[in-house]
Amino acid sequence: MHGNGKLFSHGDLRDFMHKNLREINQTVEDRDPEQLLTMPETDIVEELMDSFRIVVPTLDHEGIEIEPLKQVYNSVEAINGSFRIVQNKIQLLIPYTGDRVVFTLRPNPCMEPAPEGTVTDAEIKLLWSGQSDNHERVRRALDEKIAEITKCLGWARDNVNSYNKRVERLIPERVQARKQDLLAGRDLAASLGFPIRKRRDAKTYEVPLTRKTIKIEPTESSTGAAFQPEPTLADTDYEDALRVLTNARNQLERSPSLVCKLDEEEIRDLLLLALNSQFEGAAAGEVFNFKGKTDILIRVDDRHVFIGECKFWKGPKTITNTLDQLLGYLTWRDTKAAVLLFVRGNAFSDIVTKALERLEAHPNFKRRGRTDEFGTRHDFVFHIDGDPSREIKIAFLPFHLRPLGTAG
Repeated sequence: MHGNGKLFSHGDLRDFMHKNLREINQTVEDRDPEQLLTMPETDIVEELMDSFRIVVPTLDHEGIEIEPLKQVYNSVEAINGSFRIVQNKIQLLIPYTGDRVVFTLRPNPCMEPAPEGTVTDAEIKLLWSGQSDNHERVRRALDEKIAEITKCLGWARDNVNSYNKRVERLIPERVQARKQDLLAGRDLAASLGFPIRKRRDAKTYEVPLTRKTIKIEPTESSTGAAFQPEPTLADTDYEDALRVLTNARNQLERSPSLVCKLDEEEIRDLLLLALNSQFEGAAAGEVFNFKGKTDILIRVDDRHVFIGECKFWKGPKTITNTLDQLLGYLTWRDTKAAVLLFVRGNAFSDIVTKALERLEAHPNFKRRGRTDEFGTRHDFVFHIDGDPSREIKIAFLPFHLRPLGTAG
């Protein structure tokens, strides 16, 4: 908008919102199929949300400034001769955050006549002009102009709230539906593999699993290559594996006389025993194995699709080093992992807090997931080095292994 003009009067806000809602379906349909299949769904949804969500501007009252006073002298002819009239011009500069377009659209209800002003990408300019030099009267006039703008923005916000809720519901639905259509069209069902099932003789930990085939998730190629399915662990199996690990942790925490004598590898072997008492692979063998000293892993087609890192707490660097190690193993999108942190001693809560801070401070951290109601499991999403679109799910499970004789 150039020059001082009418605000909230260059189109109807509701028409604008209806147009946007109609465009969502077409925008998802027009999205490059390879992007839809290879980018993390959360990133696609957030990108589309940013495009279609409307942020009603908020005025920054604390940041209001005024331009230097301008005076315009006009000559007026009279019977006794001519004289000059001084016209004072004051321009108020009000910073704002939000979408500039809202200042141009008519809300419902609307104000008549519409407020006047000039809008840039960062601020709105309100002009007052007159002959008065009474500062209270001028200030009151400027406050009235600000109040008019604020009232119109309030009406716009009421209009936009329901629209944004529809956007937040519609976009994930459309993205998921489009991805399913693309996957069905490529007949990915034929390429499903790597079954994981519960042993029929399992009794120790009750984890409801039926024989199933791992779902293939897409991966993004940093070279721009076409979508190729890669094996990953299904979310349901991942949750069941974590549930087994949680139950095993509970047993270990209740057995200080046993745990106090065990090192990392020995604790890991107990966890492997619990996992393999519940799951078996396609050849009825042990699906959970070990690599190196502390890893619990699943491999398929020479790829790690699940890794659990077992570490005793030796200070905050334990977390950083463990994450660096994990992220070095896991180099494809949406692979599942777990960090199993063994803590001996009584400062358990403080250590967990420090560990969580280190997890969020890692440069590959993307976002937090859920935390269970007892604070015994914390979910995170990380990305591999140099590629934020390739995501890794990491569950953080702290183990409180109290020394023998400690009350708990």
